[in-house]
Amino acid sequence: MKVAVVGGGVVGLSATVALLRRGADVRCYESGEPMGERSAGDTRIFRLAHAYPDMVALAERSRALFAEWSERAGTALVDEVGTVVSGAEAEKWADAMAAAGAAHDVTDPGSPLLRLPARAFAGPALVDPAGGVIRVDRIREFLTGAVGNHLRRARVDAVEETPAGVRVTAGSASETFDAAVICAGAGTSALAAGVGIETPSTLEHHLRVSFPIRAEAPAPLQCWITQPAGDVLGTYQHAAAPGRWAVGGQVDPALVSWAGGRQPAEQASLEAVTAFVAEHLPFVEPRPVGRLYCAHNPDLGDGLQFVRRGRVLVTYGENLMKFAPLLGETLAQAGIDGSTPDDAGPLA
Repeated sequence: MKVAVVGGGVVGLSATVALLRRGADVRCYESGEPMGERSAGDTRIFRLAHAYPDMVALAERSRALFAEWSERAGTALVDEVGTVVSGAEAEKWADAMAAAGAAHDVTDPGSPLLRLPARAFAGPALVDPAGGVIRVDRIREFLTGAVGNHLRRARVDAVEETPAGVRVTAGSASETFDAAVICAGAGTSALAAGVGIETPSTLEHHLRVSFPIRAEAPAPLQCWITQPAGDVLGTYQHAAAPGRWAVGGQVDPALVSWAGGRQPAEQASLEAVTAFVAEHLPFVEPRPVGRLYCAHNPDLGDGLQFVRRGRVLVTYGENLMKFAPLLGETLAQAGIDGSTPDDAGPLA
């Protein structure tokens, strides 16, 4: 079976590898560097912790597949340092973990279960011991090696259904496939519209900033998600390069709107996140040493969505890195058998 995968981020590469293992003839289209946009950077957060039991269960399945990837890659792809979720919604997330049968603890600031860059924060805190740091740098090397020459470095301009199959046009070249999977991140909406599929298209600018970790910080630091409280930012935090702590924040949407432009949005995000570090993270120096930009859809949170029209399957969502191996297997099977996977999360 001949299948096109449109998008060479972590989801597209994962689907391509899974299709190849099923014996499909695959082309994965990516105009830029593989995993160079929403999948960029060296690390991300893995967590079982979610607000919905179905998402917790899917994360457990994905974690088992990460273990399989690690065996094939010959190196650990997730550093199991744990993940903490703190704030008013932590107990709701704990209820979802309990419903899914996932190990967890609920505690308060100052607990010996915590290794965070701050001692004081708005509790309670949910401890997810199976969480940790996803080694994106190692995953990129593993997936690009497994995909090999099945990657086409070309920008896809259109995906269309024809009587002969699904025609994928990239520049002056076009090729027809038995099926296509679109997982092109910020480019998904425009391409999906060509086959009559509507997906959320709103974008805003997002910046993750890295700072030096002070020598006296506890080690290894746990990944940390803080929920907003009053005027205090909601954030996600995790280890980046050795000795570096990455922080992304839920900045005022008016400051990071797509229409406002990238440069002002980056500056506003940099200032807001740096101020948060200076006020709330005593074990981190408020001195930016790195930044990572991406386009983000503010209308999507945790959740997996799938839409099919004929021989074209589209997937979209945010925070998908932790589901990459599971999404790859799911999309590969659906691409071959023509099924539509079930949605999961708040929009299911």
